[in-house]
Amino acid sequence: MTAFLLAVHVVAAILAVGPVAVAASMFPAATRRVRPGESGAPPAGVGASAASAASGVGAVRLLHRVCRVYAAVGVAVPVFGLATASSLGVLTDAWLIASMALTAVAAAILALRILPGQEALVARLEEGTAPVERAETARLAMLTGAFNLLWVTVTILMIIRPGSTTGA
Repeated sequence: MTAFLLAVHVVAAILAVGPVAVAASMFPAATRRVRPGESGAPPAGVGASAASAASGVGAVRLLHRVCRVYAAVGVAVPVFGLATASSLGVLTDAWLIASMALTAVAAAILALRILPGQEALVARLEEGTAPVERAETARLAMLTGAFNLLWVTVTILMIIRPGSTTGA
């Protein structure tokens, strides 16, 4: 059963956290490419340049949706991680506690800062009233970088497992 739980935990981490990390990283740059006044879909009969411009808002909206959906799916990662740790009897190991704390911080950054920040920028782009300031996208890029760095750290802790007696 432990092998199954570990497999589901690792697959969930790859398939859920990976897309969030990539889409969230792409979001700030995609947002910067959208110009004020570009709406979600071009009116009928509008030329290729307007259609191309409208696809920028669509791309930003899609990246935000990927982040939202896969963040929800990502809840499986710590759930199966805790189940795996429990079956291995390592719930009190320092490396696992540190990993759980870093995972909680990453989840908080995603849920409380990145997703709401993306949502606000998508709403502004859809309104088309004011340009998005570079400082806003830079802040979002910084938060996304911190989120990704936290997940890299958690991954390294999971592989190295300081104090592990397996020698792996």
